[in-house]
Amino acid sequence: MTAWQSMSPAIPEIYLAFAVCVVLLFEVFAGVKRPGATSTLTLLVLVIGAALTVRYADVGHQLVLFDGMYVADPLAFVLKLAGFLIVAVALLYSRMYLENRDILRGEYYVLALTALLGIFVLVSANSLLTVYIGVELLALSLYAMVAFDRESGVAAESAMKYFVLGAIASGTLLYGMSIVYGLTGTLDLGVIGTKLATPGSLGVILGLAFIVVAVAFKFGAVPFHMWLPDVYEGAPTSVTLFIGTAPKIAYFALMLRLLAHGLAGTSADWTLMLTPLAVLTLIVGNVVAIVQSNLKRMLAYSTIGHVGFIVLGFVAGTPSGYTAALYYMLVYVLVALGAFGVILLASRKGFEADKLDHYKGLYQRDPLLALVMMVLMFSFAGVPPLVGFWAKLRIIQALWETSHLGLVVVAVVMSVVGAFYYLRVVKLMYFDAPPDSLPATLRPLGPRFVIGVNAAAVLALGILPSPLLDLCSRVIH
Repeated sequence: MTAWQSMSPAIPEIYLAFAVCVVLLFEVFAGVKRPGATSTLTLLVLVIGAALTVRYADVGHQLVLFDGMYVADPLAFVLKLAGFLIVAVALLYSRMYLENRDILRGEYYVLALTALLGIFVLVSANSLLTVYIGVELLALSLYAMVAFDRESGVAAESAMKYFVLGAIASGTLLYGMSIVYGLTGTLDLGVIGTKLATPGSLGVILGLAFIVVAVAFKFGAVPFHMWLPDVYEGAPTSVTLFIGTAPKIAYFALMLRLLAHGLAGTSADWTLMLTPLAVLTLIVGNVVAIVQSNLKRMLAYSTIGHVGFIVLGFVAGTPSGYTAALYYMLVYVLVALGAFGVILLASRKGFEADKLDHYKGLYQRDPLLALVMMVLMFSFAGVPPLVGFWAKLRIIQALWETSHLGLVVVAVVMSVVGAFYYLRVVKLMYFDAPPDSLPATLRPLGPRFVIGVNAAAVLALGILPSPLLDLCSRVIH
């Protein structure tokens, strides 16, 4: 095998690291003269990256590179392609918002690409070392993005809170990993999986407890969710859109690589730890969302509720459960992209469309945005035939197959509770009179077309759920 052949599966990461430098230099030398050119270049970078990933991926095989630190497999291929697509759409939705607030600067796009590189490192991690590098690269990029609007004191406060709590979570993860390394003498997740095949020892439980706490924080599971509503509300909406979508891919990969693969022999221990976390996350996320008057904060608590469903897939502890969790995560990200995209397009210069009252009578002011938001809210609520219904059903099926009947009841009840606050948004848009003081919505052709396609994809994947379900099943098994 030549050096090129041995490195070609890592083309997405190599290319992205190079692209970050190119975009940064372009902004320094040409970005000042041509405002907005960096955003166009970044979208081009993402398209080329997706094409290179397809060109050089060996989809049918699992390859372990760089002395066991990196793995290229079908799951990594699918998640990386999804990462390119999600970040491209998120940046497309965000451009006019950033322009209106005078924060359309090249550094924003450099940070977005660096965060994507962190996601990719985590997706292909096969060692405790690469797991930690990926987690930190992603986290540091997100901290800076939250604080990107330097004129906003709220954003700075949110970033500080996120940074402090994130540092504690990173330390917790590192401590848990050090215990696992001390017990096994290796950083390789595959070797750890074979050596830790006897659950129940005190050292294993202690290491697992620290790792589970760190993973729960990153995902935003209760009771480690304190940062999430404040960051979603305080950050610029374009950053909220980014944080609410792309990193979910990385944190799903973190759970799968670290728990389901590396610590598979101790699944009896970590599923017991995840069960109360999942139940608390479902209940707190859905119940607290009901009383919110800020749409971004409501979607933050709804995110916590959806994280509860993803964690339930891991509680099942079977390939079917992991498949359901992957499917749910991809569906959630697709719907969240559109929901935050609507908030961006409903905002104007000097006006943040982040209160529920701002959506009263939206149907009369902008029928397309109202229709898109209705489709997305119905999908979040799990109304058939939209794709959100199938995502919830797959999780419930996985729990039923593993005889977690109590969790099935909790999931169904919390789905009904969650439907209330989603349907409230639809009621405000279609049945309430619009206030006179609200400005008109933005009508840029490109983002409006993409958000229409986004909503159409939610409907199409609900009517024909098999292709995505089969894909998730193939890459997990």
